Amino acid sequence: MGGAVRDMLRRKKIHDWDIATDAAPEEVTAIIKAVKGKVIPTGIKHGTVTVFYKNHNAEVTTFRTEAVYSDGRRPDKVEYTSRIEEDLSRRDFTMNAIAMRLPGGEIVDPFDGAKDIKNKIIRCVGNSSQRFNEDGLRPLRAVRFAAQLGFEIEENTLAAIPDALSVSAKVSQERVRDEIDKILASPLPSRAFRLMEKTGLLHLFLEELAVCRGIEQKGFHQFDVLDHSLLACDYAAQNGYSQILRLAALLHDIGKPSVRKLDEKSGVWTFYRHEEVSCKIAQKILGRLRYPNSTIDNVCHLIKEHMFHYTDEWSDAAVRRFIARAGELNLENIYRLRRADAYAFSGKEADSSSLLQLTDRVKKILASGRAFTMKDLAVSGNDLISIGIPSGKKMGIILNELLETVLDDPAQNTREKLLEIAAKLNEVR
Repeated sequence: MGGAVRDMLRRKKIHDWDIATDAAPEEVTAIIKAVKGKVIPTGIKHGTVTVFYKNHNAEVTTFRTEAVYSDGRRPDKVEYTSRIEEDLSRRDFTMNAIAMRLPGGEIVDPFDGAKDIKNKIIRCVGNSSQRFNEDGLRPLRAVRFAAQLGFEIEENTLAAIPDALSVSAKVSQERVRDEIDKILASPLPSRAFRLMEKTGLLHLFLEELAVCRGIEQKGFHQFDVLDHSLLACDYAAQNGYSQILRLAALLHDIGKPSVRKLDEKSGVWTFYRHEEVSCKIAQKILGRLRYPNSTIDNVCHLIKEHMFHYTDEWSDAAVRRFIARAGELNLENIYRLRRADAYAFSGKEADSSSLLQLTDRVKKILASGRAFTMKDLAVSGNDLISIGIPSGKKMGIILNELLETVLDDPAQNTREKLLEIAAKLNEVR
């Protein structure tokens, strides 16, 4: 039922099957255990158990009706019913309020969901305001489905979203994050984010992104900061970039409203060091949405390093410093973010000749096996201790100086030479 039947009618691959039955959870459990299956009461309060049988699993829910949703997310009370039609009446959208009887395959579609699927329409079951005020996540699901499926939201359904924002505000940040992840995984994320802006959901959940509207960038850019960011995100999605990159593309310029200044001589807005502010704001947003620390660190690093300006005047030392700053494992993602950023200047593929020149030079330098991190130095902290340099802040400063020396001149990366330099630095500090 639900999404599985919807995807079957769309002739798409089905990933998850949800099963509904008039059997109570206790009866389902007894039936499955009788055939040596396993049952976990994952949502027993609402009549749902997860069944594991012969290397397959599915959620099995007893037909039910629901009462008041005082928390804006879950019903305060559920009552079991014997009719699938009553169960389907509590669903969010008509396209999800469809079931297929097993084993015969008869379609049960009391709200013309199949017709809406054919016409690519997202429509609430029954009264839109009532559906959205029951569950504050439903408005976000509506815009997510629009991006994910390429459907249009029916007029009355869309119009009901702004009045339900106070209910949506009750939704946990983890559930909001999950929907944003699904939006980012869609073919055209901007479709959802523009609907979020139109309905007020963007201000509610991503206010820092919403305020980028109207921040003009005339000069190099054709679009304001919000449209530029959405274009970059779409480029990342359409080119199959990772979720980390899609997040970075969406948030890479989010600090621009904070640093914007008008150059009085040229009359052009400037955004100096916006990447550093964008990094801090992105960290705050991703933390609020309960993203894993590893995701936050990776996204913020890409944002912080996306503003390099390569020219053929860069020395080999400058290229080595770029590698050291970016991190060898991050180089490809930084290139990709740069391509997305460049595309979003005008909505067209940009000239990539300078980026290709940089990648060629980086490959040559990496192939030479030079040192880019402290771990690559020919000396360690223990070596410095052996010549009388105590561990602590001073040692850290000296190790950084040694790395800078090696980045300037890789030939200096020998134990003898670095210890000689370290001893001299120790004397003057």
